Amino acid sequence: MKSYLLGIDIGGTKCAVSLGRCNPETSCDIEILDKIMFLTETHKGVQFTLEQLFENTDSIIRKNHLEATDIACIGISCGGPLDCKRGVVLSPPNLIGWDNIPVVGLFAKRYGVNVILQNDANACALAEWKFGSAKGLSNVIFLTFGTGMGSGLILNGRLYSGTNGMAGEIGHIRLSEYGPVGFGKSGSFEGFCSGRGIAQLAGIKVLEKMQTGQKVSFCESMEDLNDLNAKIVGDAAEAGDELAREIYRISGSNLGKALSILIDTLNPEMIVIGSIYARSEELFRNSAMEVIEKESLILARSVCKIVSAGLGDKIGDYAALAVAMYGIEDSVK
Repeated sequence: MKSYLLGIDIGGTKCAVSLGRCNPETSCDIEILDKIMFLTETHKGVQFTLEQLFENTDSIIRKNHLEATDIACIGISCGGPLDCKRGVVLSPPNLIGWDNIPVVGLFAKRYGVNVILQNDANACALAEWKFGSAKGLSNVIFLTFGTGMGSGLILNGRLYSGTNGMAGEIGHIRLSEYGPVGFGKSGSFEGFCSGRGIAQLAGIKVLEKMQTGQKVSFCESMEDLNDLNAKIVGDAAEAGDELAREIYRISGSNLGKALSILIDTLNPEMIVIGSIYARSEELFRNSAMEVIEKESLILARSVCKIVSAGLGDKIGDYAALAVAMYGIEDSVK
């Protein structure tokens, strides 16, 4: 059995090519052998990025004294929207010009191996399920909680992507009639629980203080409002600033609302939350759990653990390789 896997991570800022090897004794473990990262440089066009992906894939294969025939599967992780079944990247907002790009077909033609495409949330869900906090479980929800809010769903031991790959777009759920905008919708889950959303919420709360003549420790003037982000507010909250902590409590309460919906609807064993939540769990958890205890069904809540991503900042290193591993497993079922 071929044990080598390739992972291709396509992002708006940077891309990565990773080489991994399955542990022959335990198929659920993987060793990352090599990784090459480079800037996407979207302004240079799609063809330039594709050529860079191919060149670096060729390089990592040669560097490790392999042939394309040694690769069991190539997994591609990319921001959506995309069509996993056809292997086509549609028009991701962070990849300008990537309109109907058949990446699976291009890689399969060049390397002659099985190629699988998943959106980045699904890829991270697979990584946490295979190698992280949710290893060995059957019903898992992964929440990105990064710049935006998306999710990957593992249901009954399989990745669930829906009828046309749109399952898991939970950031679009409206939690309030008014509020920060995310997913093109005021008061959405993404609006309250994402880096962009927390920045918007901070802008509103800071402006309220400033217009009544109050000073804010983490924003000196109105000119600085546009520079606010989740890290600035999070650092202030960690230092004890009450306004910053209130902003995170509001986000946490709305996180609790959305998690209650997911708990009651999908009855998961575990909800794994990454990025901003993983880095600042203490700022979110109490307010989220308070709402969950009020809103969710006790029988569903009692069997669901809510945890930070076990892979932490390394999740991106594993995500595309997890897609490749899942592609191998899925092909033999």
